[in-house]
Amino acid sequence: MRQIPLPIGVEAAPAFDNFLPGANAPAIAHLEALMGGAAPVYLWGPSGSGKTHLLHSLVNLFQARGTHAGWFSAADAAPWPFDEAWGLVAIDHADALDPAQQHAAFALFVEASTRGVPVVAAGRVPPVDLPLREDLRTRLGWGHVFAIQPLTEPEVRAALRREADRRGVFISDDVMDYLLTRFARDLKHLMAQLERLDEFSLATKRAITVPLLKQMLSEEGR
Repeated sequence: MRQIPLPIGVEAAPAFDNFLPGANAPAIAHLEALMGGAAPVYLWGPSGSGKTHLLHSLVNLFQARGTHAGWFSAADAAPWPFDEAWGLVAIDHADALDPAQQHAAFALFVEASTRGVPVVAAGRVPPVDLPLREDLRTRLGWGHVFAIQPLTEPEVRAALRREADRRGVFISDDVMDYLLTRFARDLKHLMAQLERLDEFSLATKRAITVPLLKQMLSEEGR
């Protein structure tokens, strides 16, 4: 009989201090210092580079200061009404906005700018390549633009080990090597695999090893 693991601990909320900066320290420093009236910020980079984490970190920082924030993404249907209580507007997956969402985002941008509320957005491509209406595309690009760089392999290893330590589990070099060769080196997905592996280890009451990882993948039909 396999044990059903109980949730252990709470997943850490996205924050700047639990984001491994790598080459992105200037972008993080700018976001941490962001205040009302600041020029817009646009973050771009490949999927898994940490853009959404940084947006959530900024929203959480503002909320910890007692400032409300509006959050929108391509997953949210328009319209997007503006709330006068907001001190920040965040728009994720800006490169995937449909025409109605683009209209809503432009209206948000105008309203926020009028009120001195900073807008921070993220997408997979630089502003010049955004497949958006011209007035929105140019507004996203006229402020501060940061290219978010994916972590190098040593940095990915360090991030995985830090998460394993937070969970109280040991990840050997062999397991780490297998994770990095079996899966794309996208930190978001690697973290998800580590979480699944931790749960599978608890359920089977076995230490985390390469054979255990292979068994988990086999049982999942991978």
